[in-house]
Amino acid sequence: MASIEELRETRKSKLELIKEAGMNPYPGRVPRTFCLADAKLGFEEYAKSSKEVSLAGRIMAIRGQGAILFAVLYDGKNDGRARFQAVFKKDVIEEKLFKLFTNAVDIGDFISVTGTFFTTERGEQSILVKSWTIAVKTLLPLPEKWHGIQDTDERYRKRYLDLLMNQELRDLIIKKSKFWDVTREFLKSKGFLEVETPTLEVTTGGAEATPFKTHHNDYDLDVYLRISVGELWQKRLMAAGFPKTFEIGRAYRNEGSSPEHLQEFTNMEFYWSFADHEDGMDLVREMYIKIAQETFGTTKFTSRGHTFDLADEWARIDYAGEIKKQTGIEISKATDNEVMKKLDELNVKYEGTNRERLTDTLWKHCRKNISGPAFLINHPLLVAPLAKRIEGTETTQMFQPLIAGSEVGRGYSELNDPIDQRQRFDEQKKLIDAGDTEAMMADWEFVEMLEHGMPPTCGFGFGERFFAILADKPIRELQTFPLMKPRE
Repeated sequence: MASIEELRETRKSKLELIKEAGMNPYPGRVPRTFCLADAKLGFEEYAKSSKEVSLAGRIMAIRGQGAILFAVLYDGKNDGRARFQAVFKKDVIEEKLFKLFTNAVDIGDFISVTGTFFTTERGEQSILVKSWTIAVKTLLPLPEKWHGIQDTDERYRKRYLDLLMNQELRDLIIKKSKFWDVTREFLKSKGFLEVETPTLEVTTGGAEATPFKTHHNDYDLDVYLRISVGELWQKRLMAAGFPKTFEIGRAYRNEGSSPEHLQEFTNMEFYWSFADHEDGMDLVREMYIKIAQETFGTTKFTSRGHTFDLADEWARIDYAGEIKKQTGIEISKATDNEVMKKLDELNVKYEGTNRERLTDTLWKHCRKNISGPAFLINHPLLVAPLAKRIEGTETTQMFQPLIAGSEVGRGYSELNDPIDQRQRFDEQKKLIDAGDTEAMMADWEFVEMLEHGMPPTCGFGFGERFFAILADKPIRELQTFPLMKPRE
């Protein structure tokens, strides 16, 4: 088998043949009447009239020999399924062009062909080529047609080839775009205004995660990439009198990767004034059903060993009650040592020994057994520093959709008591001072905003994990271009 360098050199020699024939191997424009999908739609009309047309695309296959050759063209239209056959006959095309095609063109090259439509004896819609020109001469081959790129590292590193050869992956990327389109259309139909908020922040808020840190040269100021999609900013918009807002954008968390976690991902967050967590749960259920139906054509899924139907009634699962049911631990009364002992018994790894981390880790073990759809409710104050308290309790008006053993969103009646918020930020600051890198940073200007007054508000957010579960794929597999370490 020839090496990559040998293949490159062979194609370079063919490049020279194209140049010697007077063709520019990398022109800015080539003849093209319409895309291949439209060529199929207008085939009968153009075939009857024998009118010449021009098509352009990448050559995905070449077959035949002697006086007739067949090339399959592809241009990515029609969800990447549009293919069109070009037929080269030695007695139709100019001899030097036929010879140049035979000697200088490879699978993977882009060409433009001009000719007339006809149907082959096998019933294949085709174009009978009268002339052609090169659009791009490639110097490296495509992956083998049937197997594509098998090595995972290579697939991620050469994603453009993986997307070209792997129709299933291509379909998922298209579905992902549809997923966010449906989300956007749904929220706008409900009267939400799409907004943009800062991605560089002096303090990160809205989630508990380790941020990426960078430096603003002009202000000589350290700043952070946001870990939520504008939570504390959108709440300011509630105070400013905007009744309903949402944002779809990128968030960044400097933490480990897993089938459910990435360092960079897309999230949506909405905020709804004069609404509470009960209103939020109703809207979220409706939205999730709409997204599933419009994107996947169903509400029934099997994913990660779980089967669920989003159109079913959504159970409500009590945070502490479920932990006690599955582990026997009464989280409000157990000591830290008792929780750690139980985690050890369950062979669950945990980082940090503060109460919040231990509680969250124990819950994450329990959630794996819940197929859903369900809402997790009654979270302890400790794990919900921005949620409104349920009066007379140490729990909050927080909710999280649960499907396939995972949380696929987070929402709550937003805390708008400035005194309570200041106290909770103080508690989070103590965790940071004790070494907890995921505890929430205090934002005292946000507290000042609350002192001016923010109406009762429901906030909610979800991200790519929901799409990954519906698609039953690891979240990294669904990134158009996953982050890769440079080759050494």
